[in-house]
Amino acid sequence: MTLAAIVLLPFIGASIPLILRQRGRASISLASASVTLVALVLLATLAVQTLNGAVPSFFLSWLPNIGLDFSLRLDGLSLLFATLILGIGLLIIIYAHYYLSAKDDSAKFFASLMLFMGSMLGIVTANNLILLWLFWELTSISSFLLIGFWSHQSTARRGARMALAITGGGGLALLAGILLIGNIAGSYELDQVIAAADQIRAHSLYLPALLLVLLGAFTKSAQFPFQFWLPHAMAAPTPVSAYLHSATMVKAGIFLLARLFPVLGSTHEWFTIVTLTGLATMLFGAYFALFKSDLKGLLAFSTISHLGLITMLLGLGTSGAIFAALFHILNHATFKAGLFMIAGIIDHETGTRDMRKLSGLRKFMPVTMVLAIITSAAMAGVPLFNGFLSKELMFMESYEQQLFGALSWFVPVLVTLGAMLSVAYSIRFVHDVFFDGEPVKLTVTPHEPPLMMRVPVIILAALCVLVGLLPMLFVPNFLQPAVDLLAPTPLTIEIALWHGFNIPLLMSVLALVGGAAIYIQRAELFSFNRQFDHRDAKETFAYIVSSVTAFSDRLIQRIETGSLQRYMAALLLLCILFVIPELAQIDALTGTRAQLPIDSVSLVGAIIIILTAIGTAAFHHMRLTSLMMLSVVGLMVSLVFIHFSAPDLAMTQLVVEVVSIILMILALFFMPQKTPKASSGRRVARDVLLAGFIGGIVGTLNYALLTRPLSSISDFFLVNAKPGGGGTNVVNVILVDFRGFDTLGEITVLAIAAAGIHKLLNNLRPFMPSSDIDGRPWHRVKHPLLVQTVAQALLPLALMVSAYIFLRGHNLPGGGFIAGLITSAAMILQYMANGVDWVKHRFDYNYQTLASVGVMIALFTGIGSWFFGANFLTSWFTYLDWPIVGKFEIATAILFDLGVYLTVIGATLMILANFGQMTTRHRPRQEGN
Repeated sequence: MTLAAIVLLPFIGASIPLILRQRGRASISLASASVTLVALVLLATLAVQTLNGAVPSFFLSWLPNIGLDFSLRLDGLSLLFATLILGIGLLIIIYAHYYLSAKDDSAKFFASLMLFMGSMLGIVTANNLILLWLFWELTSISSFLLIGFWSHQSTARRGARMALAITGGGGLALLAGILLIGNIAGSYELDQVIAAADQIRAHSLYLPALLLVLLGAFTKSAQFPFQFWLPHAMAAPTPVSAYLHSATMVKAGIFLLARLFPVLGSTHEWFTIVTLTGLATMLFGAYFALFKSDLKGLLAFSTISHLGLITMLLGLGTSGAIFAALFHILNHATFKAGLFMIAGIIDHETGTRDMRKLSGLRKFMPVTMVLAIITSAAMAGVPLFNGFLSKELMFMESYEQQLFGALSWFVPVLVTLGAMLSVAYSIRFVHDVFFDGEPVKLTVTPHEPPLMMRVPVIILAALCVLVGLLPMLFVPNFLQPAVDLLAPTPLTIEIALWHGFNIPLLMSVLALVGGAAIYIQRAELFSFNRQFDHRDAKETFAYIVSSVTAFSDRLIQRIETGSLQRYMAALLLLCILFVIPELAQIDALTGTRAQLPIDSVSLVGAIIIILTAIGTAAFHHMRLTSLMMLSVVGLMVSLVFIHFSAPDLAMTQLVVEVVSIILMILALFFMPQKTPKASSGRRVARDVLLAGFIGGIVGTLNYALLTRPLSSISDFFLVNAKPGGGGTNVVNVILVDFRGFDTLGEITVLAIAAAGIHKLLNNLRPFMPSSDIDGRPWHRVKHPLLVQTVAQALLPLALMVSAYIFLRGHNLPGGGFIAGLITSAAMILQYMANGVDWVKHRFDYNYQTLASVGVMIALFTGIGSWFFGANFLTSWFTYLDWPIVGKFEIATAILFDLGVYLTVIGATLMILANFGQMTTRHRPRQEGN
């Protein structure tokens, strides 16, 4: 439970800033920091177990049918990332308190930050791959909110959209990859997936799964060629940038590579794709970081480079490379978070991040300068700082690998080149800001920030030094569990400041000397770089989006012609093209099941249905005649249900037919009376051909199925209806018990649809004709006495029948749906016989409320099951022996059926009563053009 609390605390904490919005930024910051600190303390209590080899876990069944459970684990890898997320998150909160201005919405900022923190914790602790993906998408959403925090700025909005589009697209690819992995392994639980690693790597779907997962990881961690979104995320406030680049978001992709390395790694495909992608990203980021004049821009590209470095190490896949990658994840988080905070301090205290204006700040900000030198030296890999140790390991692993045969030499050469560029842009960060002249045209006089704003940077800078000087004191115990989890072969961590004179040391010296030389000669390199046309990624992205949108518009204009006939023809044509090839592969159409003889009643019924169906189409221009023929079809279908012993369906069909015919008659009243132009002969021929093919296909499928043995689920329902649901009417028990959730969804949709139609009808002003097509006016007597008398006499009888059908539905044909339609038909008859005003005067009830009450009764009936430890919508029943009545059944299903009953009445009358009411309103007396 402690592990679940650690993950859920930031989500709970996300609501606190919104609650404390009126209390000021101090209260909000303190509350956010307190929640983070509590989570960090809880993590520390579990860390002892993890460091001793245990794996604390939490499991809660959620949606087992799709393999999704709320399953968490805290192993060595999770502990590493969770510590960074919470530890640096706490420092970011402290820093952000001083960074944000009074104009900024601090409640929104800290709420989004806590949501982001919780999403990242969910990713790194998830023991279920689908759960991991859910948290993965939450990071995309929360990062979108943080990057676009300053929504009044166009750059923030565009950067946020770009980040969401790229990482969201990668998330969809990741989901597809996870589904493939889960399908191969037979489970989405990480424990079982890792156990099935050999099976997954040997499967034919391994490569597609690998590519999809890598696509998700590469987009999230800004690997080439998806790196372009990350620099434009710098439009976010600096605390967000510091957090996003050091411990969250971009590290999610790195975490995913590490997490799934035991499953997907150690193959030639993994080595080649991941190593080369990481190497390309490392060089790309390092090269362009050197030319950036914006402090955050330089750091953004440096992040891309270091992420590429880590990815390359994970691609190499040796035990030493895995350790070097994990070690550099830790080191990069410390110095990069510090550097971003320093960039924010400079921006906050000088009013600019432009390095061309920031020369000579050492006189004004000496403490900040020292912190910048320490963190930049760590980033450059200078000896005695933590970055040097992990880069030494990187040099060693790149030199010793032999992945590319005779061409393996290019890996250490390119790695050394990337390290040189890293040294060059690190020198530039310090020299161009704190030395090299005087500040240029600053709007404010530079000065040191408040002490507490520097404290987080001081802590991080101290870690850079302490880990660099005393690595064996801090690193082995913390990283050993993660290394043991991922390393393909056992590895005991040993770190030393001096390994003697060797090739990695030579590569380090070359990197430092070469980087200094590159910086000294940077003018030539700047001149060379200006020869190329550097397009803004935002503009390119906007152009792609606009092009895709324009293409979609043109395509929609071609496809959506407004012709229902064309839509249906296209749909049916596709059905024909897909189904006919499959039917052609059936060897024999007739199966082994004996055919039933045709009796005269069935034959006559089939002939009537066929003739009336044809008549409906043939006499479509005579609308009332066509409607009467259609009603005959519906009546015959009801008789078919009765003939095949389905009284429930027959009653439902019959009542639905009555209600739908009334609705269609009302609709005919408002439709133009002139017969529209008939289709051309060519179109009729097309339609007949399509209809013939579809009819043939459906008939063929029916015949093939009916002549083959069929195992039906009906046996299960027949056996379990009485003992499981307490009713002998199997159909009703299915609706209110076995498939009650489906029924709840259906009545909810019915109520929503009815409410929507009701609103549309209220604003609809159709033409209301005053005469028929031949010019004969409507009869002046709107409500004949005979109809009024019959309707009033039928109402109590219909209501009594409705109540009887409702009450007996659990054991005999009937139920809430049929009873609701009977009541609705009786009420509609009152409207037709006596008029809207007469009915409203006697039954002035809001049908929307009635439908809503029905849905709520059905919902609360289902929720009530939880209080008795049963599943949602589980029915309860018992039998009572009353003195006069005798043995009597009581079942909670009747409450659910009552909800169905009320919903059907409310929804039906909401539509029909309002539709009929439109005939009483004043309308224009002639058709418009």
